[in-house]
Amino acid sequence: MAELPALINDLAIILISAGIVTLIFKRLKQPLVLGYIVAGFLVSPHMPYTVSVTETESVHLWADIGVMFLLFSLGLDFSFKKILKMGASPIISAITIIFSMSMLGVVVGHLFEWDKEDCIFLGGMLAMSSTTIIYKAFDDLGLRQQQFAGLVMSVLILEDILAIVMMVMLSAVASGNGADGGQMLGSVVKIAFFLVLWLVVGIFAIPQFLRSVRKLINAEVLLIVSLGLCCAMAVFSTKVGFSSAFGAFIMGSILAETVEAERIEKLVEPVKNLFGAIFFVSVGMLVDPKILVDYALPIIALVLTILLGQCVFGTISFMLGGESLKSAMRCGFSMAQIGEFSFIIASLGLSLGVISNFLYPVVVAVSVITTFLTPYMIRLATPAYNVLERHLPRKLIMVLNRLTMSHPNSSEQSLWKKLLTQMAINTMVYSILTSATIAVMFTFVLPFMLKLLPGWSLHWYANAITGVLTVLIISPFLRAMVMKKNHSEEFKTLWNESNVNRLPLLFTILVRAIIAVTFIFYICNSLSHFTNAIMITIGIVAVVLIVLSRTVKSRSIRLERLFILNLRSRDIQAQIHGKKRPLYEGKLLDRDVHIADFDIPMNSQWMGSTLKQLNLGHKYGVHISSILRANNRLNIPDGDYIIFPGDKLQVIGSDEQLSKFGKAINDEVIGEDLYLEKREMKLQQLIIGSNSPFVGKTLIESGIRDIYSCMVVGLEEGKENLSPFPPTRRFQEGDIIWIVGEQESLDTLLQA
Repeated sequence: MAELPALINDLAIILISAGIVTLIFKRLKQPLVLGYIVAGFLVSPHMPYTVSVTETESVHLWADIGVMFLLFSLGLDFSFKKILKMGASPIISAITIIFSMSMLGVVVGHLFEWDKEDCIFLGGMLAMSSTTIIYKAFDDLGLRQQQFAGLVMSVLILEDILAIVMMVMLSAVASGNGADGGQMLGSVVKIAFFLVLWLVVGIFAIPQFLRSVRKLINAEVLLIVSLGLCCAMAVFSTKVGFSSAFGAFIMGSILAETVEAERIEKLVEPVKNLFGAIFFVSVGMLVDPKILVDYALPIIALVLTILLGQCVFGTISFMLGGESLKSAMRCGFSMAQIGEFSFIIASLGLSLGVISNFLYPVVVAVSVITTFLTPYMIRLATPAYNVLERHLPRKLIMVLNRLTMSHPNSSEQSLWKKLLTQMAINTMVYSILTSATIAVMFTFVLPFMLKLLPGWSLHWYANAITGVLTVLIISPFLRAMVMKKNHSEEFKTLWNESNVNRLPLLFTILVRAIIAVTFIFYICNSLSHFTNAIMITIGIVAVVLIVLSRTVKSRSIRLERLFILNLRSRDIQAQIHGKKRPLYEGKLLDRDVHIADFDIPMNSQWMGSTLKQLNLGHKYGVHISSILRANNRLNIPDGDYIIFPGDKLQVIGSDEQLSKFGKAINDEVIGEDLYLEKREMKLQQLIIGSNSPFVGKTLIESGIRDIYSCMVVGLEEGKENLSPFPPTRRFQEGDIIWIVGEQESLDTLLQA
C-alpha cells in the first residue's frame, strides 16, 4: 500500500489541532487568531509532548499562500474611494499613530541593544493594531455601532493600507546596503508608479472583461477567475521587485470596484480562512518557550510600550484628527494591541534573513498578551477620562475640545488650488500610462519588428513602424494631458475673473505641452539618430496634430468615460439596489447622533410585528430612517410597516440609544431548539381496531391533530394512491390510515 506523503500527514495534524483548539477558544469567547497560534505551538517541534509537524518548510509555503489570500481579501474590502470620502481626519490620525509607535519600537529596540534591522522591523510591527481583534472586541462588548468605533475602524483600514506600503519599504531597506534618503525616495517613486499604473489599467480592463463574460460566469468560474487574477498579479508584483502579498492586495482593490465584488468576497472567504488558519498556525510553530523565558523582560517592556504608547500617542493622534478628549481616549485605548500584520511583517523579515530568530516569538507573545488585555483597555477608557477630568482644570479640557473639534468638516478650496491639484493628478496619471506604454512597446513590439524585418537595411523600417504605433497608442493620453481641465468651470472662472490670471493659466497649458513633447522626443531619440532640433520639431508637430485631431479627441473621451463607468459601477449598482447610504449621513448636527445599520436576525421575535407595535422610538429613543429589504429601500417607513427576518434597518440615534437598540435586537430572539434531533417527522401506518377510541368519530372529533399533534395523510383502500380522508367521514373498524408526526406523538397515539 502506498505511503501517505508527509505533507498530507502534517496538514491533518495542523487542521485537527486547530479545529480542537479554536472550538475551545470559541467557547471561551477569545479571538480565533489566538487559538490558531496556540494550536501551532502545540504541534511545533518545540513541544515534545504532542505530535509534531515534520516538514515545516512545506507548511511555511502554504502559510505564504495564506498571507497572499489574506491580503487579497483585505483588498476586496477596500476601496480607494472610501479613503477619499473619509476626509483628512482619519489620515492624520493613522499617520501620526504609525510614526509615533514606529519610533517607540525603534527606541525600545536600541535600549536592548538589538541590531538596526531588528529595531526597524520592530517599529513596523508595533505600529500595526489588529483590525480583526478590535472588530471582534467591539462586537463582543456591543460597541460596534457607536461613533468612536467607526472612527477606529476607519483608521485601522488606513493602517492596513499603509502596512502594505511599509512592507514594500522594509523590503527595499533590507535588500539595499542602507536606508539612505535616495533609496527611500526611489522606493516611494517606484511604489507610486506601479500603484497608479496597476489601478488605472486594472480598473479600466478587468471590470470590462467581467462585464463581457457575465453571462458565462457562475460561482465556480468566478472563484477560479478571481484566484487566477490574484495569483497572476502576485507573480507580476514579484517580477518588478515587490512582494506577492502586495500584488494580491492590489488585485483585490481592483476587483473591489467591480459589481461582482461582494460575490467574489463571499466565494473567496472559505479559501482565505483555510490558508489563513495555516499561516497563523505556522506563526505559533515558531514560538520557542526557551526564547520566551530568556526574553521575558523585553516582552514585558514591549507590552507596556504598546499599552502606554497607544493610550498617549493614540489619544493625541485622534485629537489632532478633530476628536474631543473623551472620544480620542476611547479610540486610543481601543488600539492598544498588535496582531496579524505584525506577524506578516515579522515573516517578511525572516524570509529576507534580516531579523534575528528571537524577534518572531517575542512579537507573538506580545500580541497574545495585548490581545487578552484589549477588552479591558476598551472598558478602561471612560474611567480613565473621568479621573483625568477630575484632575485637569475644566477650562483646559474645554480649550482642548474647542481646538480639536473646530476643524471644519469640509473647507472651500481656492479655485487655483483645486485646479492645479486636478491638473497635477491628471498629468501624473497620464504620464505613468504613457511611460508604461512606451516600455511595453520597446520591450516586446520592437524586438518582434526587428525579427520580422531583419538586416541593417530594414532596421530603420522596424524602428519607424514601432515609433508610429507607439505614438498612435499614447496619443489619447497625451491629448488628455494637455487639454483636460482647460474647459473646466475653475479654468473659465479664473480666466474671466481677471486678466492677471490668463498668463499663469496659459503657462499651465505650456508646461503640460512640454511634457507631452518630451515623450515624443524620447521615442524619436531612442529609435533614430536625428539632431535634437529635428526631434523637438517632430515632437511639437506631433503634439499639435494630436490636439487638433477629432479622432484622437473622440478616443480620449471614450476611454475616459469607460474608465469612470467602471470606477462607478459598484456605486451605480448600490443606488439601483437601494444600498447606498443617505446623503444627509454626514450632516447630522449633534456629534453624538449618527446612523448605524442593524440586521434583523432570522430568529428574531420582532418578525411579523409592525413598527407601531414594536414602538422602538418610545422604548429606545431611536428613529428608523430606512429599511433595506432584498434589493429595495423603504425610506421613512410609517408605523404599519412589518419587520421581516433579514431586514437591514438604518437607525438614527446617540451611542447610548443605539447600544440599547442593538442589545435588544440580539436578545429578543427565538431560542434554539435543543432537542432538534428528537423532532424528526415520521410516517406510520395505523389500523383502526374494534376497541379503538376513534371508532365512530370524525377526524375533528378524534383529536388526532389537536390532542396528539399528528396529521392523517390518507386512507388506504387498495388503490395505487392513498385516498383522501374527508373531515366528516367517521372512522370504522378495519380502516387503514397513514399518519405523520413526531416519534413521541406517534407512540402516544398508538397507545390510545
